[in-house]
Amino acid sequence: MTFRTRFAPSPTGPLHLGHAYSALLAYDLAQAQGGEFLLRIEDIDQSRARLEWEQQIYDDLEWLGLSWTTPVLKQSDRLNLYQETLTDLWRRGVVYQCHCNRKDILAAASAPQEGGEPTMGPDGIIYPGTCRPNTSLNDTMPFPENAALRLNLSVAATSSRLSFTELSEGPNGETGLIEFSADDLRRSIGDVVLARRDIGTSYHLSVVLDDASQGISHVVRGHDLFEATKIHVALQQLLGLPTPVYHHHKLIRDDAGKRLAKRDDARALSKYRADGYTPDDIRHMTGLPV
Repeated sequence: MTFRTRFAPSPTGPLHLGHAYSALLAYDLAQAQGGEFLLRIEDIDQSRARLEWEQQIYDDLEWLGLSWTTPVLKQSDRLNLYQETLTDLWRRGVVYQCHCNRKDILAAASAPQEGGEPTMGPDGIIYPGTCRPNTSLNDTMPFPENAALRLNLSVAATSSRLSFTELSEGPNGETGLIEFSADDLRRSIGDVVLARRDIGTSYHLSVVLDDASQGISHVVRGHDLFEATKIHVALQQLLGLPTPVYHHHKLIRDDAGKRLAKRDDARALSKYRADGYTPDDIRHMTGLPV
C-alpha cells in the first residue's frame, strides 16, 4: 500500500504557524517513505469558505516548498456522496433527527438528574440523549431533509474493542495500539452530530469518507483531534472502511501558551512572508528540521 498523507485545511481564514507545522510534517513523512502527499480543501461550510482564502492556501504551501498530487479534492464537490451515506445510515437506524439547540443541550446536561455539571467531550458538551428514539427502525420513515442528524452510539457502536495505531503520541503520551470500547465512546463522547441542518454533513462524516476515498494511509493532525479519532474509528467500522495509522502532533502555541487560531493574523504565514522570513525560518520556528 502506498504511504500517503494529506493536509486538509478549511478556506475560512489565513494559514498560521500551526498549519505550517502540520503540513510540513505530513509532507516530510511522505517524502521520507517515498510516498505521496495530498491536499484537500475542507469547504463544507460554504457560509464561511472564501475563494480568496483557498487561493491563499495554495500560495502559502507553494511558498513553503510543498507540492501535491492534483487534482485537489474539494469537499463541496462531494456533498451528494455525504448525503447518500447519511441516507444509508438513516435506513439502517443508526442516526436520528435532533431538534436541540446549544441552549437546550446545556439545560438538559446541567439538570439535577444529570449530575449538575455537564460533561465535556471532543465536540463540546456530551449530548444527553434528549432526542434519541426508543427504537432504531427508520426504514419506513422518509429521510429528513435539512435536518440535524446524530449518530446513535447505542446501536452504531457494538464492538467490545475498537482500536487504532498511534505512530507518535497523544496529548497524554498515548502511543502504539490505542484500544477503547463502545462503552467508552458512549460515556466520553456521546451521540455526535453527523449532519448539521445548514450544511448537510459534518467534519466527522466527511473526513472519514474522504480519507478512505483518497487512500490515506497515515493521518497527520494535532493533539486536539486525538479524542475525535475514536469517533472516526467507530465510523470506519460502521461503514466498512479501513482505519489509517494516526500521527497526532503537538500544537503550536503563542507566548502565553494559547493555541493559535486563524483570527490571529499576526502569525499568519502571509505576514511572515511579507516581513522577509524564509521557509527555513518557518521550519526552525516550529521545530522541524531544515
